[in-house]
Amino acid sequence: MSTEFDLMVIGSGPAGYVAAIRAAQLGLKTACVEKWKSAEGQGVNGGTCLNVGCIPSKALLDSSHKFEAAAHDYSRHGIGLDNLTIDVPAMLKRKQQIVEQLTGGISGLFKANGVTSIFGTGKLLASKQVEVTDFEGKTTTYSAKNVIIATGSVPIDIPPARVNQAEIVDSTGALEFQEVPERLGVIGAGVIGLELGSVWGRLGSEVVVLEALDKFLPAMDQEVSKEAAKVFKKQGLDIRMGCMVTGSNIKKGQVEVTYKEGDEEKTETFDKLIVCVGRRPFTDGLLADDCGVETDERGFISVDKHCATDVDGVWAVGDVVRGPMLAHKGSEEGVMVAERIAGQKAEMNYDLIPGVIYTHPEIANVGKTSQELREAGVEIKEGKFPFAASGRALASDDAVGFVKIIADARTDQVLGVHCIGPAAAELVQQGAIAMEFGSSAEDIGTMVFSHPTVSEAVHEAALAVNNHAIHIANRKKK
Repeated sequence: MSTEFDLMVIGSGPAGYVAAIRAAQLGLKTACVEKWKSAEGQGVNGGTCLNVGCIPSKALLDSSHKFEAAAHDYSRHGIGLDNLTIDVPAMLKRKQQIVEQLTGGISGLFKANGVTSIFGTGKLLASKQVEVTDFEGKTTTYSAKNVIIATGSVPIDIPPARVNQAEIVDSTGALEFQEVPERLGVIGAGVIGLELGSVWGRLGSEVVVLEALDKFLPAMDQEVSKEAAKVFKKQGLDIRMGCMVTGSNIKKGQVEVTYKEGDEEKTETFDKLIVCVGRRPFTDGLLADDCGVETDERGFISVDKHCATDVDGVWAVGDVVRGPMLAHKGSEEGVMVAERIAGQKAEMNYDLIPGVIYTHPEIANVGKTSQELREAGVEIKEGKFPFAASGRALASDDAVGFVKIIADARTDQVLGVHCIGPAAAELVQQGAIAMEFGSSAEDIGTMVFSHPTVSEAVHEAALAVNNHAIHIANRKKK
């Protein structure tokens, strides 16, 4: 059987489903293939992000933050709570309800936009043929004028700590603990490790994070990294840098982990161990030998700046290609490619992709860091405003951290916005909008911000770049 589409998208995560919807809006006959299925065996759209990634992890982060606030912070507000408990199964049920609502929403959007949803495992053949093997093992071949590969990524497994999804888990397994581990080990102090460590640490786990690198959050602005390390230590996360895990052994339901710290061999025992050392592009069984699509030495599909492969009409977007593994990056690539297939001259600004760590406080950034700019020989000026001086942050009992804005010393153009604190992800997005339109620090400083809001910290940081801040003392002029 052969059915032809203008476009077939393989994968319905944030990159794939967005590409499919946008293409259908532009009049292309579009189908989207997805291999994910529910516990009941039904096909489910949304990929990793909606099913076991971005969305469920944020649901648990929110639940655990509410519990921690009730346990430690509400008394300052005059609110007394006796015999506080956490019902982990109820928390997981809420998480799953959110997942089902959103994944079901994608199915509704596909129907509303005329996207054909095909459940099964897709494989790219020669001549833009897509072979789909359904859940019963039946194979159907489809033809397409264009194909977008959006198969995402999977957690990296490491030999010293093989995941069994029981005692040793990856990010997926860490979302399904049925009770709070008394002692939790986390390998990797990156975004996922910090977020998942925070979830279970807030609920009562003693959390030890083992990171092989010597520097904490090295890609972040150094001032933000230092502040984050201080905050997490105060919260009780035991983050150990320069610790290379060398082995693990399961004994009586616990995990014994060996690691090297410098020249010293050490051992720790945990009830659960989460392995969060990064992700790899998922192309297992995806590409037929004669399909013509190439991958690089790390497994990423090779594409140009517009996400086109070397095969005419075959594109790849999201985690499976170069660049940061971020859902929003993949979504915008999906839109760009759909529009280019439809004949539009769409472009994407890779210099302004925000990054966020959804701990509490949140950590977010867009643009360049101070260290990157100085290393490149760019003369810069900086403005910083602490949330401790924000009336709204203080009133909300959420005044840890700061906003930092970096501008070109000569032109005043904003080159980077960095934040650790309340609503950091939202505040940095304001910076991204300003930077997209080439705004200067002075431009932001002349805008009117609502009072009282935490966003006033962006305003004050912009003013501080040129020593015009009102609510903090400015730097002394040299």
